[in-house]
Amino acid sequence: MAFVPAPGYQPTYNPTLPYNKPIPGGLSIGMSVYIQGVASDHMKRFFVNFVVGQGPGSDIAFHFNPRFDGWDKVVFNSQQNGQWGSEERKKSMPFRKGSPFELVFMVLAEHYKVVVVNGNPFYEFGHRLPLQMVTHLQVDGDLELQSINFIGGQPPPNQVPMAIPAYPVSTPWRGPVSPENMEGPPTFNPPVPFIGRLQGGLTARRTIIIKGYVPPTAKSFIINFKVSSTRDTALHINPRMTENAVVRNSHLNGSWGSEERKISYNPFGPGQFFDLSVRCGMDRFKVYANGQHLFDYSHRFSDFQRVDMVEIQGDVTLSYVQI
Repeated sequence: MAFVPAPGYQPTYNPTLPYNKPIPGGLSIGMSVYIQGVASDHMKRFFVNFVVGQGPGSDIAFHFNPRFDGWDKVVFNSQQNGQWGSEERKKSMPFRKGSPFELVFMVLAEHYKVVVVNGNPFYEFGHRLPLQMVTHLQVDGDLELQSINFIGGQPPPNQVPMAIPAYPVSTPWRGPVSPENMEGPPTFNPPVPFIGRLQGGLTARRTIIIKGYVPPTAKSFIINFKVSSTRDTALHINPRMTENAVVRNSHLNGSWGSEERKISYNPFGPGQFFDLSVRCGMDRFKVYANGQHLFDYSHRFSDFQRVDMVEIQGDVTLSYVQI
């Protein structure tokens, strides 16, 4: 069965360079563009362009350009009719050669906000071209891409829009709710241990998205889907890097059940990013990692609607959680 992403969530894994693809549904207020990659050991520069069209000579609404050139900096600009505009610079380099990075662009009404560069707000670039004109994203340079995700905004036809609040998420979400997938707002870079509440409980076809990074020295971490009133654990996911295993189990009425370990591949390697999607079905959980089916887990706790808490702890760094 192919992975069907949740509304407003458009992942591309291991894209090749140069990357030059349409933005699903076009650019709109509330959209986030989430990029994971690794800076080259010999990195001199790379760029991310928000472009009007795909062909050569297209206008560039926003040009994001880190440069290692002895005066390490990040350059911001736009290009119209073949001419660059006035250059904005920040003499700060959030990227390290040979190191993984995460980069989030939020599209707001007045500017692009480089929301997160490895966990820190970085820059705001005012709109010089109407954002509704932007149709494509370009990425190229001295880097390796691991994933590009388009989150929120106006999705393609036949998909339900999913609104996203401004970073950081700090107040209860009162906006529209997707009828069948993710119901809460995304949280960027939550601390570990993490506890998230599933408002209304775990319903069929609801999907939880967890993005993170496994530190090189990590030994183990856990993801639990629990009933807060009884502390029962309907699904316990336990990647164990020391055993090269992903253990699944349930803890019901004070006792652990039988472990499940069979898996076709293990996405939780030391020093690796992962993108986990846990979808609740009527008779099982279906779990995907990095766009590929990872495992199914039949419900042992039949009243799964009572599951109202997601708990994450251990040797993991979280970058994005949507419940």
